Amino acid sequence: MSDHVGQSYYVQRVRFHYGHPDIFDRLFHITRGGISKASKTINLSEDIFSGFNSTMRGGNITHHEYMQVGKGRDVGMNQISSFEAKVANGNGEQTLSRDIYRLGRRFDFYRMLSFYFTTVGFYFSSMVTVLTVYVFLYGRLYLVLSGLEKSILLDPRIQENIEPLQNVLASQSVFQLGLLLVLPMVMEVGLEKGFRTALGEFIIMQLQLASVFFTFQLGTKTHYYGRTILHGGAKYIPTGRGFVVYHAKFAENYRMYSRSHFVKGLELLILLVVYLAYGRSYRTSSSLYLFVTFSIWFMVASWLFAPFIFNPSCFEWQKTVDDWTDWRKWMGNRGGIGMSGEQSWEAWWRSEQAHLRKTSVRALILEILMSLRFLIYQYGIVYHLKIARHSTSILVYGLSWLVMLTVLIVLKMVSIGRQKFGTDLQLMFRILKGILFLGFVTVMAVLFAIGGLTITDVLACTLGFLPTGWCILLLLTSVQTSTEPENNTD
Repeated sequence: MSDHVGQSYYVQRVRFHYGHPDIFDRLFHITRGGISKASKTINLSEDIFSGFNSTMRGGNITHHEYMQVGKGRDVGMNQISSFEAKVANGNGEQTLSRDIYRLGRRFDFYRMLSFYFTTVGFYFSSMVTVLTVYVFLYGRLYLVLSGLEKSILLDPRIQENIEPLQNVLASQSVFQLGLLLVLPMVMEVGLEKGFRTALGEFIIMQLQLASVFFTFQLGTKTHYYGRTILHGGAKYIPTGRGFVVYHAKFAENYRMYSRSHFVKGLELLILLVVYLAYGRSYRTSSSLYLFVTFSIWFMVASWLFAPFIFNPSCFEWQKTVDDWTDWRKWMGNRGGIGMSGEQSWEAWWRSEQAHLRKTSVRALILEILMSLRFLIYQYGIVYHLKIARHSTSILVYGLSWLVMLTVLIVLKMVSIGRQKFGTDLQLMFRILKGILFLGFVTVMAVLFAIGGLTITDVLACTLGFLPTGWCILLLLTSVQTSTEPENNTD
């Protein structure tokens, strides 16, 4: 933190710690709540809670710079993400604490606003930003699958005003790309070094793909802050400051970013693809779709590819082969006693569900309700299939569930057969798989020849059934994990 920014916190009287908790004035703090805290979970960010204690007892934290000392910084992608996750967890617990509540109630209005935006407000605003994208896309999904958007855009009154609408969207899309979010950084650097230097640094940052990096970190803050708000249970995440110019394996990146970025990025990608596919026939111009969704496409690309773009030697072929070998080994190892998440996919999966074992009933119900959003895809897409022949009967949706359950049962039978008979009765198992394959080909041929099934329908069913399968997996995992005893975690 620069000297000017630190002094501005002092003027606003919202500075609560001096940057690092390793050194405390014990005699001072022992009369203002003490140094030790009762909970290492909710008091994860212990340094700022000491400032909360002093402020609630009438104190005022000042800023003094006696000397400047160089300090090791996190410069690797995974290190920075771990640090951001740790800070987001800490801010989530601060949001739930009674210290924040008491300070917010007793501050005057302007000091309360400064207090909000210099503590938990930044993370809450980041979470609201991402949630707004979800609400926007699911609203668009409803409009396009229900046919409401088609009726609106084909209305003659709308057709007369479509050009002004596109001009408005084009003008506001310039600010939607994040220029307003960069404005505080430009102002800070301009205050420190001059606005010409600030403009030059801004251009250099864009050439260094800083927008991709910070958009990716937006997902990190949102995921860990939101999960802590919902389930609690924040814990310290060690980052380390070692030698970071090394190639992180694909399995390592997958373990770190799967639930926070990859799953959410794929969900947004499917939303964008469905919205594009089922609204293309009646849109008069593709620029309208581009202006509305360009920034979301950029966020999806950042969440899916940023860990690999900022990974050293990510395009080296031998590294790719080694990553694939390590990935297959990690996926093939079964979990068990003494197996860590770095050694086995099964052990990693169980560790990812650890927050569900200690969550409340209210949070578990909310988790289940949020998982039900993945059923919207199947419900909307099956009625647009050509094989459905424009039928709106509930039987169409029921038949889609019958197909879904049949596929899941067959896959489960093959998995069980591979475990029990794959070694001793290899011939019989291969014959069984051959029979199932022939049966599948026969059914598909009949549907193509008689039922009117098309390749487009097959692709649409894939877009609809994948989220449904993920929803079933989330529901079963939530129920199973919440009923397990806590001593069966890892």
